[in-house]
Amino acid sequence: MNESLAKMGLDYIDLLIIHSPQPWKEFREENRYFEENKEVWKAMEDAYKKGKVKAIGLSNFLEDDVENIRASCEIKPMVNQILAHVSNTPMELIKFCQKNDILVEAYSPIAHGAVLDHAEVKVIADKYGVSVAQLCLRYDIQLGLVVIPKTANPDHIRINAELDFVISDADMETLKNVEQIQNYGEHSFFPVFGGKLK
Repeated sequence: MNESLAKMGLDYIDLLIIHSPQPWKEFREENRYFEENKEVWKAMEDAYKKGKVKAIGLSNFLEDDVENIRASCEIKPMVNQILAHVSNTPMELIKFCQKNDILVEAYSPIAHGAVLDHAEVKVIADKYGVSVAQLCLRYDIQLGLVVIPKTANPDHIRINAELDFVISDADMETLKNVEQIQNYGEHSFFPVFGGKLK
């Protein structure tokens, strides 16, 4: 932690997360790394207590991974950053985290662009007079999630912030049940999108 802070020239980090409960090459395989994650969490708690980190959390942790941390922690996880977007909404995990006061942060809320050409989603976006990206961001927000869209395009940044509309309950249900994306294009190799690192 001290080395990282020195390299960045910072006194503290806003949020530190365990990026994955297992190494990417073993993602969602048999060895769940429960003991190793507890050790990492203890070190993160220490950094938090010393003011070197303002918040500590998790990423890609399933319910049993989270429970493993909660069972022995002094400071509960503040965030679980997960893949959550239209066509891939892990509702049980989201509800579990929210019930336990763990903020859910949705990464890839626009499915790395894979949802942009989805006909059913496009129809609903057109109904509200918004882009598919805006609809996807609003969808996650209405689920109570924090969204972290990624773009370097100034127009996309501006448009992504224009979310002053409300998706109806019926349309939210439709979006929750959109068929899961099977191909994330160039990102399909990555474990969270169903691929395997070699």
